[in-house]
Amino acid sequence: MNRYDVVVVGAGIHGAGVAQAAAAAGHSVLILEQQAPAHGTSSRSSKLIHGGLRYLESGQFHLVRESLLERTLMLRNAPDLVHLVPFYIPVYRTTRRRPWALRIGLSLYAVLGGFGPGTSFGSVPRRQWDQLDGLDTKDLDAVLVYHDGQTDDAALTRAVVRSAVQLGAEVAIPASFIAAELEPDGVHVAYAVDGESRHCHARVLVNAAGPWATQVLERVTPRQQPAAVELVQGTHIALAGSTHRGIYYVEAPQDGRAVFVMPWHGHTLVGTTETAFRGNPDDVRPLPEEVAYLTAIVRHYFPRYRSREPLDIVESFAGLRVLPAAKGGAFGRSRETLLDGDRHDKPRLLTIYGGKLTGWRAAAEHALQRLGPSLPAARRRADTRRLKLKAD
Repeated sequence: MNRYDVVVVGAGIHGAGVAQAAAAAGHSVLILEQQAPAHGTSSRSSKLIHGGLRYLESGQFHLVRESLLERTLMLRNAPDLVHLVPFYIPVYRTTRRRPWALRIGLSLYAVLGGFGPGTSFGSVPRRQWDQLDGLDTKDLDAVLVYHDGQTDDAALTRAVVRSAVQLGAEVAIPASFIAAELEPDGVHVAYAVDGESRHCHARVLVNAAGPWATQVLERVTPRQQPAAVELVQGTHIALAGSTHRGIYYVEAPQDGRAVFVMPWHGHTLVGTTETAFRGNPDDVRPLPEEVAYLTAIVRHYFPRYRSREPLDIVESFAGLRVLPAAKGGAFGRSRETLLDGDRHDKPRLLTIYGGKLTGWRAAAEHALQRLGPSLPAARRRADTRRLKLKAD
């Protein structure tokens, strides 16, 4: 029976990140992925590598600072995958967030980013408003502009998996996780590859299955209590034709939520929503009311879409966020990654909940620190802060 230091269930961005971090630290690693890297939420995001300007409103300063640091690292280490693009924030007479408040937020954003690349901001002169992809200028008071990162989330995840493999990690795809039994010195893992049953032993098992994490825990003996989390659905639509100047960061007229309108592979990507989800994560689909919500936003800000019925939607997709359970809407809930182990001192099982696409590397390093007491001494192969990532 094969023995590994770390077995990771799930090759989304967080599973890929943990595999890379563990392999870079010199450990033996096996990744089990049922479909393909980034098959789930990691290919259904807003495609942004950003600090999370809106998280300043809910006081998540540590998250923003860490995310901006990670953005800087990715701009340096993955220039083919992560690019700085302009973000435009239009402010109308009815916009809830006034220009002075946004300037304060952008100033704090620059401070938390250490005044590094992409932290400068300014205003678009009125004489240039007609160049903003047909943005409605009626009752427009100001347009602020700053920079953040955009990526291909699926391609980024695949690049991290390749990096882990280059560092010695093994990958089993397609592989079905069957069961795990916690033992005094680690975990006995049962899985199947192409229908063939296999077994291995791991020092630690990392449950990085994202929205399917609870289903993985149900197959662990002794039974583990999942953390108090909820699934929140986010839907995007892609419209024919593309914006050209950059990404528009707008306020949904329906409820004041932040929504992005951005260029994406020759189309215009609009998202996202926040809808409570209950059921099997395999069944997540864009809801008609979510599509209607997003199309209403596009029509509100870009008059050229108002006479089109229906809009030419070339694609729609929905992903699931894992957020801490709480009353009320999802907006103010923490986007920090939650690491939940079977025991605090020397975990054999670690489940990863939530987190942002931007923070994948830092979350992986935090996970490895948590697993340190469970892992043998090893000779480090690389520093993930300096590892280069290349596109397919």
